[in-house]
Formats: sequence, C-alpha cells, structure tokens
Amino acid sequence: MPQPKSSHRIPRLLETQRIYLRPFEITDVDVYFPGLFDAEMRRLTGTQNSFTRTQVERYIENAAQDDSRLMLLIALQENDQIIGDVVLMDMHAKNRSAHIRIAIDQAEHQGKGYGSEALLLMLDYGFGICNLHRVELEVYAFNERAIRTYEKLGFQREGVKRDALYYNHQYHDSIQMSLLEDEFRQRHMDDQAGNN
Repeated sequence: MPQPKSSHRIPRLLETQRIYLRPFEITDVDVYFPGLFDAEMRRLTGTQNSFTRTQVERYIENAAQDDSRLMLLIALQENDQIIGDVVLMDMHAKNRSAHIRIAIDQAEHQGKGYGSEALLLMLDYGFGICNLHRVELEVYAFNERAIRTYEKLGFQREGVKRDALYYNHQYHDSIQMSLLEDEFRQRHMDDQAGNN
C-alpha cells in the first residue's frame, strides 16, 4: 500500500518510535478500501460481507460522529504508510467498558509487533484517558497468533461461543477475552516504571 509522503506533519494522537495512531480522514478511503478485500484479512476477521466505497465513506464519517467509538489508523513512523486500524467501540460510560478490535492489513506487516504496540497505545488511552475499567474482545479459535498476542498483553479467556462463525464451509468457535484496568496497570505501568 504505497502512499505519497505528505510535506506537512500528519497529526498523531498516540505514538511509539515505530508507529503512530491517527484519526481517519475521508481521503484515507482510497487506501483503506482495498484492504477490505484481502482474502486472509477477511478470514482472520470473519468478514462475510462485501462493501462499496460509498459504504466505507459513510462508515468512516459515522464513526467520527460516534462518541462511543474511537477509530484510529495505524501508520509507520518511517514513511507514514498506513498498515491497519485499531478501534475502541461500544464504550459504555456507566459500566466503564468497551470492545477493542485491530487489523494489520498485509502479511508483510504482520508478526513484527506492530499490532502489540498499537494495542498497548490504545489500551493505555482507554484506561488512562477514557476511564475504562474493562476492555473485551472476540477472536476466532483458528487465529492462534492473535490469541498469543492478546494473552501476552494480559487478556484473560472468559469463555467460548461455540460455532459462532460460519466461514468457508465450516463453523468456528469465538473466544471471549477481557482485560481489566488494574491488570493492565500492574502488567504494563510497572514495566514502564522499570524502564525509566
């Protein structure tokens, strides 16, 4: 997904040395849209529907207006290339809970730790700025690499939805996982304190 490097500095909401997270712009549709048709990404996310460019534009516009959702693009510091997205959604103020999802678009960017970095940034923002207590996710049982990543970050398995996804002539289980604010702080804030 080569993208032209802009002469102006792109706004960054959250960043590490290797990646940064930034809001979607409507002009990002040209980059984001083709990724929705990557066969492996569709399998890993259980995407069954097809989308038009107009639907994607509307989705991005609606997400920007939705106070219960924070949808950010993941981009590389070295060249501003967009490599995926991460979303906190269904944020519930009274329960202080949210759902998180992430997608790294192409195989060349997977397995390099970018997803873990993006998740840590978003979790830190969710617990530290949005005042969340619980962040949950669902992952399909065949996505073992993602499960290992989530467990490494501290997510705990809570249960299994049996045969929750029908994809490619088979049913697949969905694993429910969550992370609580105290678990996150103990695991990751202590790590940061030890590195200072």
